[in-house]
Amino acid sequence: MTALHALWMGLVLLGVLGVLQTQAQAPVSLQPNFQQDKFLGRWFTSGLASNSSWFREKKNVLSMCMSVVAPTADGGLNLTSTFLRKEQCETRTLLLRPAGAPGCYSYSSPHWGSTHDVWVVATNYDEYALLYTAGTKGLGQDFHMATLYSRTQTPRADIKEKFTTFAKTQGFTEDAIVFLPQTDKCMEEHK
Repeated sequence: MTALHALWMGLVLLGVLGVLQTQAQAPVSLQPNFQQDKFLGRWFTSGLASNSSWFREKKNVLSMCMSVVAPTADGGLNLTSTFLRKEQCETRTLLLRPAGAPGCYSYSSPHWGSTHDVWVVATNYDEYALLYTAGTKGLGQDFHMATLYSRTQTPRADIKEKFTTFAKTQGFTEDAIVFLPQTDKCMEEHK
């Protein structure tokens, strides 16, 4: 009985330590000295990596989309993305609210009824930005996504390699990383 009690206490202690370690550990680092005003404007979603079952099912039919980042009155961002879906252009806007340090945001997913956190991990503002998103979907399923934004539809090879390396350091496997093919459809800016 004493051995069973000791085993139980050990497992409880390990669980508590594991929870404390998980809560204290940030998933990614932020872009140092993030400058939101330089991040504004048009971006193309050039690369994605995700653990989502939806992504795994649809990644072969996805194509590059255009996003426009604009400031909000409360210091957040509107991220308006236009993409091709079922041969028609569809536009969606996410309200990214400030969530701590500059470059850290959160948004509510109307589809899943959950909050997702978004971090701007790296950017040079003129060519690329690496973002990381984490949250839950449905019945507590963890959701993680890495995104490569590019100012052009043809990011340089070294930028693509930077994204691949970043995605792999976040635990994504090669088959979970995709570079989206260019398209001329749905690339006009909507005001």
